[in-house]
Amino acid sequence: MATKLKRSLGLFEVTLYGVGVIIGAGVYALIGKAAGLAGNAIWAAFAIGAFIAAFTGLSYAELSTMFPKAGGEYVYTEKAFNRKIAFLIGWLIVVGGAVAAATISLGFAGYLSVLFQTPIILSAIVLIFLLTLLNLWGIKESAIANIIATLVEVGGLILIIIFGLKHFGAVDYTQLPPLGFTGLLSATALIFFAFLGFEDIVRLSEETKNPKRNIPLALLLSIVISTIIYISVAIAAVSVVGWQALSTSEAPLALVAQTAFGAKAFFVLAITALFATFNTVLVTLIATSRMLYGMAENHGLPKILSQVHKRFKTPWLAVIITGIASAAFVLVGKIEIVASLTDFALFTTFALVNLSLLWLRHKLPKAKRTFRTFAPLAALGAVTSIAMLFYLNRIVALAGIALIIIGFIVFEILERIKK
Repeated sequence: MATKLKRSLGLFEVTLYGVGVIIGAGVYALIGKAAGLAGNAIWAAFAIGAFIAAFTGLSYAELSTMFPKAGGEYVYTEKAFNRKIAFLIGWLIVVGGAVAAATISLGFAGYLSVLFQTPIILSAIVLIFLLTLLNLWGIKESAIANIIATLVEVGGLILIIIFGLKHFGAVDYTQLPPLGFTGLLSATALIFFAFLGFEDIVRLSEETKNPKRNIPLALLLSIVISTIIYISVAIAAVSVVGWQALSTSEAPLALVAQTAFGAKAFFVLAITALFATFNTVLVTLIATSRMLYGMAENHGLPKILSQVHKRFKTPWLAVIITGIASAAFVLVGKIEIVASLTDFALFTTFALVNLSLLWLRHKLPKAKRTFRTFAPLAALGAVTSIAMLFYLNRIVALAGIALIIIGFIVFEILERIKK
């Protein structure tokens, strides 16, 4: 009898997993540029971004109760459309996940290098190696590390909020942005990337207790918690230093912390950023390996990738391949353009997930759903996801199209091998 994944996670662990992957390194870098577009109303950009994320989040919530599988998006699109489209989505997520883990590990190594003069490439590879071992060891152990790192990174943001309290009310938060409503929408498109990650929660379905209840709840709770933290940080930031200074700073939150905390703020924020990047790499490696496992379990990849370790109850081969692929991308070094493929993959995935929900409402109207969203919201999720693709530059779009073509070629090769 095949060894199954171990159901070790409750609502608390899965929700913190979601918060941990959403609140990663993105907010530390994006808030300054967004302030330049939205001015004092940057909090509103985060609110609108959360609203857009919720469209797709609600679709994920319903689909996760219909098909509580580790393959997540692969399963949803296969049930709605066909195996070829499902394979394409899985392919985009796996490649995007490996690239994302490599990129963020380089960010971790950069902070580590500033603090301790360590070699960047080597540090990034060592981080991926160690986190791959943790991922292999067990989901419960990975969840404990995730909880600790999430509490530290969220704690750093809460400190900024607390020290900004005495400055609240210092500016007019309803002041029209410098570029008007257009600027606010541009800021929303920019900071939307800070919400990405909630979709990874569905890939823990086979390792979560009572997934039909806990997965959709964790999805919605993680988006709500992250939104509250983001809006509070945005208000504190413009209150302490003003949107003009925030927009011109290379390290905007470090500037806020230094103004509020004093000279030692840089070290505090650097340590917090280490935890944030460490955590994001960990949860990305977990989610990507579970997608590989889920595709193999549903016959989209060779069955050997669905093997579960008898002792650790983790998909050991999928974990190892994910780690190797991520480490290989690290060797590319500066991969900013390649890293944007993650955004291309995610927005394409979001569009198809929302369309899958709409089509399954027609195809399987009587299928059991313990959670239901409103169909118009799924339609809005599809439209906004497609719209976000147009904000990616031409090189990324061409690279994304090339990645889709390669995915179809790989699919055809695997189909011929099966025959």
